[in-house]
Amino acid sequence: MQAIATHCPYCALQCGMHIADSPGLPIVSGNARFPVNKGGLCVKGWTSAATLGHRDRITTPLKRDSAGHLVEASWEDAFALVAQRIAAVQAEHGPNAVGVLGGGSLTNEKAYLVGKFARVALRTANVDYNGRFCMSSAAGAMQRALGIDRGLPFPLEDIARTKVLLLVGGNPAETMPPLMQYFQAQQEAGGRLVVVDPRRTATAAWAARHLAIRPGSDLALSNGLLHVLIRDGLIDNAFIEARTEGFDAVRSLAASYWPERVEGLTGIPQRDIVETAHLLGGASSAMVISARGPEQQAQGVNNVLGYINVALALGLPGREASGVGTLTGQGNGQGGREHGQKSDQLPGYRRLDDPDARRHVAQVWNVEESTIPAAGKSAFELLDALGGEIKALFVMGFNPAVSAPDSRRIAERLGALDLLVVSDFFLSETTEKAHLVLPAAQWAEEDGTMTNLEGRVILRRRAVAPPAGVRTDIEIVCGLANALGRGSHFKYGGAQEVFAELGRATAGGVADYSGISYERIDAENGVFWPCPASDHPGTPRLFQERFPTTNSRAKFHPVTLGEIADRRDAEHPLLLTTGRVLHHYQSGNQTRRIDELRELMPHPVAEMHPAAAARAGVAEGDQVTLTTRRGQVTLGVTVTRKVREDTVFVPFHWGGSQSANTLTGTALDPISRMPEFKISAARAERAPSTEEPE
Repeated sequence: MQAIATHCPYCALQCGMHIADSPGLPIVSGNARFPVNKGGLCVKGWTSAATLGHRDRITTPLKRDSAGHLVEASWEDAFALVAQRIAAVQAEHGPNAVGVLGGGSLTNEKAYLVGKFARVALRTANVDYNGRFCMSSAAGAMQRALGIDRGLPFPLEDIARTKVLLLVGGNPAETMPPLMQYFQAQQEAGGRLVVVDPRRTATAAWAARHLAIRPGSDLALSNGLLHVLIRDGLIDNAFIEARTEGFDAVRSLAASYWPERVEGLTGIPQRDIVETAHLLGGASSAMVISARGPEQQAQGVNNVLGYINVALALGLPGREASGVGTLTGQGNGQGGREHGQKSDQLPGYRRLDDPDARRHVAQVWNVEESTIPAAGKSAFELLDALGGEIKALFVMGFNPAVSAPDSRRIAERLGALDLLVVSDFFLSETTEKAHLVLPAAQWAEEDGTMTNLEGRVILRRRAVAPPAGVRTDIEIVCGLANALGRGSHFKYGGAQEVFAELGRATAGGVADYSGISYERIDAENGVFWPCPASDHPGTPRLFQERFPTTNSRAKFHPVTLGEIADRRDAEHPLLLTTGRVLHHYQSGNQTRRIDELRELMPHPVAEMHPAAAARAGVAEGDQVTLTTRRGQVTLGVTVTRKVREDTVFVPFHWGGSQSANTLTGTALDPISRMPEFKISAARAERAPSTEEPE
């Protein structure tokens, strides 16, 4: 059997693996030559081939008949139906009445085509992607402070060499297990890991220090750390003077965040705040890395800016084995936000309101610049407008009926559409509302590039053939464009031709891929962007000499702690926070179908502190009903001291009556438009013992 080198379908590590086709399931093994995972895989990676050829695969287009059932249709009929219904919607309501939602799991080629399809074939402004719910706050903060958004502006290997690492709101021991080899190497070399998290997660238990922060108080902590660094003379004044601007305003703000006050705001003992600041300030090298904890909040951009302020004050960006960054979550969460499927961006991280950017991309697309729409609605705002301003929706790589906040209401909005078209390889909670479902190829059944969390562009190779009747997403987009009469702009011989056009579209942009080719990726085990020419070596480490801002300086931002949108009261005394667990991924539409993973965790379980559980009258193994201002969910409960007394944690990988996002709120960050996933006021009550989860 020939083993094909490719990459895992799940998180942004994009672990290298080999797949060998076989009479039964394809055989997966780790690729020891790929420098990121070095052969290691997590339980999701080892079982990933189970989705290929799964009994639940969709293998023919499905359209909803007059009785409300999904029945088989031909591709020709499917494309004709889409073209007819979209033409009718746009004739009556205008081009922007059609929306498009993509995903951070899509390859770079597909993310690029989703944005081009929306703007060229549909001529709608309303295109966005599910990374709006994942990376948008970090992206907004990094662009404002550093001039560029690349999750980690240094390679993963630098983690093993740093002396102190502050990890805020991330749990890679469960969400990215192969990453832990770098933390282990760091500890073995004498380094220290400090984890900020309201839960004592597997990663926090591994760390030298765990700061159990109250959800929603990150800005108090970052400003408190900065206060101590300034007070005790631990900042890098030379770096601040030479390479930054705006520090005086931040210095003044930090003066009001003394340790005693910050302890009251965060619940973290002032001694731990001071000692953490001294660990960072006294280290020859250090890193500050954030993740979804501080980012998935209505003040997520400011939260990340606060931690960037700490890193800038210490002079970390560009220093040896040091820096500031964020752990990208989805498989192509990095590349997926670079190439034009965001509502305000064009390929290469170009701004949609930049005349030069519009002119450049219009030339690549061979369209008039004036025909490229302006910025449209962000993902939640688009979903919130379904059935109102938005009459038709095309979805690819997104399951908003599970992943959107206030998900029960969003599912109702999906049902109010004149036309809902979903491209997927399994039926999902979203396809329950679809008028048309188009069967798509999976990760190992097609070629394409991904960009991992460190900015390394890698190549996913086709290892097995898709089932008969199934088309790739590229073929689907091009087929739809042709049916809409715009096929001349979507003629490609395959993914490699799309990537070549993507390179031309990104040339000269912040995320410049123009010097990257499939051949280079293959020969070099991936290429780091920006890479503006075929003889350019790529850029593993950013900021060593300058920041890509107008004056080459990084910018401090004075940010202060605001009020939580969904405040606690007597009826809702707890803080609900959501997140991922080891055995499942995102909306669970893949992992919940894998027998081994489902057996390991068949249902979501709420984590509660013993004191909170006692007040709610629940014990280990009981069913607990959690209620917020949006709705209620009944789940099993585990009682543990690994979560704060004021906090309850629920994983979000399930839909229907077990959907954690039934409970989450819709307050949005004013810059990133990130919903408030991490903080919802809630109450807990013991459910009748006869209730069982579905």
